[in-house]
Amino acid sequence: MPVKTVPLRLEMRGDAQIENVTGQVRDALAGSGLKAGIVTVFIKHTTASVLIIEDEPGIRADTKSLFNRLIPADPAWQHNTRNPGEDNGHSHLRAHLQGPSVTIPFVDGALTLGMWQQIVVIDFDTRSRTRDLVVQVLGE
Repeated sequence: MPVKTVPLRLEMRGDAQIENVTGQVRDALAGSGLKAGIVTVFIKHTTASVLIIEDEPGIRADTKSLFNRLIPADPAWQHNTRNPGEDNGHSHLRAHLQGPSVTIPFVDGALTLGMWQQIVVIDFDTRSRTRDLVVQVLGE
């Protein structure tokens, strides 16, 4: 079964910034020439995650609020206290909770996302970073 791999790079500012990558994933799928299979979107970082949301301003705000409530920034996180100068223990924990990847089936060369579903990256870190992703298309 053929596998096509496409790297993506994003400039992100942290602080639970959300970036929609659905278009780039669709482009990677179209460029693969494959018609049916699965696409995995994976982020190569421990303070950011990939997820599927209804991408609208209210959900973006609610998503940030949810993570702030579940895992607040706290200088007492062990990652911060054991690593002088670090302040992003909460960023790692939020990414652990959400995870680094999503997998989406595709049929007839099109992602099978629902009407409102969008693929996004959320950057939990406390500073700007360049984020590297891998879009891997497996199919026929």
